[in-house]
Amino acid sequence: MRLICTQENLATHLDLVSHAVPAKPTHPILGNVLLIANQETQKVQLSVFDLNLGIQTSFDAKVQASGELTIPVGILSDIVAKLSRGDITLVNQSPLNTEETEDNHPEKVEAGQHQIMTLIATTGRYQVRGLPTEEFPPIPEVNSTLKIRVPVEALQAGIKGTLIATTSDETKRILTGIHFKIESNGIEFAATDGHRLAVINTSLSGFKKKKQTEITEPLEFTVPAKALVELERILSSRTSVEPVELFYEESKGLIEFRWGTQRLVSRCLEGAYPAYQELLKQDFKQQVTLEKAPLIKALERIAVLADKKEKSVSIRLNSEAQQVCLSLFREFGNGREEMTACINCDSDMSVSFNIKYLLEGVKVIASSEIQMQLTQKDGPAILVPFGNREQPNILMDAQYLLMPIFKE
Repeated sequence: MRLICTQENLATHLDLVSHAVPAKPTHPILGNVLLIANQETQKVQLSVFDLNLGIQTSFDAKVQASGELTIPVGILSDIVAKLSRGDITLVNQSPLNTEETEDNHPEKVEAGQHQIMTLIATTGRYQVRGLPTEEFPPIPEVNSTLKIRVPVEALQAGIKGTLIATTSDETKRILTGIHFKIESNGIEFAATDGHRLAVINTSLSGFKKKKQTEITEPLEFTVPAKALVELERILSSRTSVEPVELFYEESKGLIEFRWGTQRLVSRCLEGAYPAYQELLKQDFKQQVTLEKAPLIKALERIAVLADKKEKSVSIRLNSEAQQVCLSLFREFGNGREEMTACINCDSDMSVSFNIKYLLEGVKVIASSEIQMQLTQKDGPAILVPFGNREQPNILMDAQYLLMPIFKE
């Protein structure tokens, strides 16, 4: 194999796939990137796969000889990122430390051999030992006749708005992901860690009839948060407005997101997701509307006093004065903030919430104002967008439910 590509191209695509590699792979090959060069198409394909999450991308290059190799992605990424801009030549061969000249040709690498990648740049030359490509596990193919086209902004909004409510507790594995419910008119994203619940509904309007099979029955599956963190990170760097294509194969429990020359494949989480909709059916009669930016600033100031032991912020509503009082008390001191608000309540009331969860919920609600809907004292609250939307072009509804902290 021999190819020439730009440092910028290789660095960009290595960064795209490298985040999917686990910090401590269970097998050395899972810490490698599979690089395939195709002389016929003049393209280079990069793949990583940790047996649960796979990312694949390709880019144009001057491929002088086809071939493939697997190299530790961390080492390769670090080397390429620190090189100066310009052309890079990649060659694979068998003997380590073989001197490479312009007239030399790479030796043929036999199957099962440990490969050596030689990287030649304008300022230096590096060699890195790889592993046999036969050991690299293939990224599964998702066989589905159903192609769902999702607007990029809608997909990002759904992921961003619910990721914060997932848990990292592996004993509650089904809660470590985001639950998708796809119907003909839209997608519902939901996540809960048992203390809070985030639900985002986005529209598929304008895409459901274009190159997309009719969705006759709702599709439901739960995708690991790690996969969606990577997906959102990659999509945030895209400049194209073309929608993402989503494929789901229920029999294998696989989900694939595809855009351009890139794809992300993930295994779905097994098990039934909690019936979260029941929590949203409560009677939230009391309403408090506040400006988002001042509320965030006030909560951030009070949060300075919070720690793992004392993390609850008390919210007291004064309907007559149309004011909200935020307070947090500690042994060494306390904090208090007052804000004007539009309060529509039967009577004054006070309720306490985890300040971290409340602040995160306020931040992800994409609007100029926040409306807090309450049931009663010591009952749950729902945060919903109010006022001007940050992304008015996206048809989206958001609900962020918080369970209260009970005071003795």
